[in-house]
Amino acid sequence: MRYMLALAGLIALAPSLQAETIHAQSPNGAIQVELNDEQGQPSYSISLSQKVVISPSNLGLVFKNQGEFGKDFIITHVSRSESGSQWQQPWGERRLIEDQHVQVVATFNHPKKGHFNLWLKVFNDGIGFRYEIPTQKGLQQLIVTDELTEFVIAEPAHAEALWIPARGWNRYEYLYQRTTFDAIDRVHTPFTFKLASGTHVSIHEAALTDYAAMTLDQRRPGTLKADLTPWSDGTKVKTQAGFFSPWRTIQISKNATGLLNSDLILNLNEPNKLGDVSWVKPGKYVGIWWGMHLGVNTWGSGTKHGATTENTKALIDFAASNGFDGVLVEGWNQGWDGDWFHNGDVFSFTKSYPDFDIKEITQYGAAKNVKLIGHHETSGNVTNYRKQMPAALDLYAVHGVSQIKTGYVADGGNIKRVDEKGLVRKEWHDGQFMVNEYLFNITEAAKRKISINTHEPIKDTGLRRTYPNWISREGARGQEFNAWGSPPNPPEHEVNLAFTRMLAGPMDYTPGIFNLAWQGLDAENRVQTTLAKQLALYVVLYSPIQMAADLPENYLAKPEAFQFIKDVVTDWDQSIALAAEFGEYVAFARKDRHSSDWFLGGITNATARELTLDLTFLDMNKNYEITLYQDGEKANWRTNPYDIVIERRKVKARDTLTLALASSGGFAARIVELADE
Repeated sequence: MRYMLALAGLIALAPSLQAETIHAQSPNGAIQVELNDEQGQPSYSISLSQKVVISPSNLGLVFKNQGEFGKDFIITHVSRSESGSQWQQPWGERRLIEDQHVQVVATFNHPKKGHFNLWLKVFNDGIGFRYEIPTQKGLQQLIVTDELTEFVIAEPAHAEALWIPARGWNRYEYLYQRTTFDAIDRVHTPFTFKLASGTHVSIHEAALTDYAAMTLDQRRPGTLKADLTPWSDGTKVKTQAGFFSPWRTIQISKNATGLLNSDLILNLNEPNKLGDVSWVKPGKYVGIWWGMHLGVNTWGSGTKHGATTENTKALIDFAASNGFDGVLVEGWNQGWDGDWFHNGDVFSFTKSYPDFDIKEITQYGAAKNVKLIGHHETSGNVTNYRKQMPAALDLYAVHGVSQIKTGYVADGGNIKRVDEKGLVRKEWHDGQFMVNEYLFNITEAAKRKISINTHEPIKDTGLRRTYPNWISREGARGQEFNAWGSPPNPPEHEVNLAFTRMLAGPMDYTPGIFNLAWQGLDAENRVQTTLAKQLALYVVLYSPIQMAADLPENYLAKPEAFQFIKDVVTDWDQSIALAAEFGEYVAFARKDRHSSDWFLGGITNATARELTLDLTFLDMNKNYEITLYQDGEKANWRTNPYDIVIERRKVKARDTLTLALASSGGFAARIVELADE
């Protein structure tokens, strides 16, 4: 050993043939990390409570002209620091976030090629590390052709994983597979798995800016290598010295609930760069959306056109009467006629169809305290959108539209970019070009105090902390697949989302379908849940904006169940995963940021089960009343999805709830503090 790690400061290490090993551990001591340069190969490994989770795994980058920054690089400097702080989200799953970590910065040096720094942060809920290529002699413009980062899983033969394939035509919108490691090829992140010991792990990335998204390519079983999404010319990242890579994140917990309660991704992002963001408003909305998926309306013009002044005003009335603050309107702008999926060149983002009057609609909504939610669909032609973006955002800003849903519908690898020579290039949604394009839209919108809900997005990596107007996004198979998917989302889908996609950040899943089988219970295209589970999704699948996605008449037909959607909030003071089992079930409790109310939600896969939950998160000195929405005794998603029981009773913190969840069922609850007796 050339070095014993100091508590703080910078240590210069004399070159030596002896391998250097740097040790670091989480503030609570449970997670241990080693950095190593044995045989001139930078690597790391991770243990939890002295049991290996990640075996020695390679580190490094490869550049087009400078070659490999990895092999034959040795540790020459190390610094260490510790941090304990608390910061506040302007909106989120919890108001206050604890950031306690140990940081190590190790310099890896090569006598001829130069050096790079590896930044490591170790938290109680996992680790993050990233590469820095400092400005140095001989390094200017850089082209990354490969990243050598590995994640070598300990005992993969006995682990099971949840994953979706990467680099496919349907972007992130695949059904999650639950398999052993031998079935895995290239996968997207978050990639979550459970070891035989019961340890839960999720690999992802944080603060993805000006870099290609990382997918994972399995080489030998359990050896996952970073596989960066390429540009159309095959290169991975175009940059220059002085850059930082995104953080490579590994969330680790002894159990499922610990993984679901992690804040690691947010803690690895920079603080808010926008200043005052009081104009970013969480809320609930309805919209002209589900009817298009059912074929009731059309995006394009004609007798069934959905985005009309008349239809929008009717939805504004419905929203105002039921406590919703927004109405989403898709199909208002010219360009939807014909094959809009492949026709992004003709979209106008400032010219509406003749039957849609944006001024009349926004004035009508303002009088009822309901805002129009805008919509920009690019069909993957981002150059056409970029040219019109300033005028399009200005139009919405003039009319008081403070939130826009954007869309980038196109097959994976089929984003249309027109380069500076006028040549068409086809890019991936998660390549470096689009990473920057999405963020450009966010920053341009912020200049006009507009929030963005991105569909067909780049994956969430916690940038909502840095840019709080990036209020939600899609990035997984949503509710619309139940209308026309083949197959629709199966009973386990939303549970799997909780362990994967939702670890990255909020999702605009568009829950709340009440007519679960509009073509009959035996139809393929239907929602494969119970009614109670649709209510539970408002709590389980977090988003600061939630849609009541069904048609208004279906809510009016079931007013007692609709009451929960009217009551549930979207901005939380606390969020707690109460119970969970990998791929099986999950239950959350969330406290309203602006009152003492708590909301509960729990869902299961196709297996009916009973959950017992304690209420110790409540104030021990207070009395409460719970309104509980749960599956009825005969509920079953296949044959009797509408059987729901709604009851009220008094509860205290010392009480427990015993809840029966039907096959693909769930429960939802509102707990209200009672006045002192």
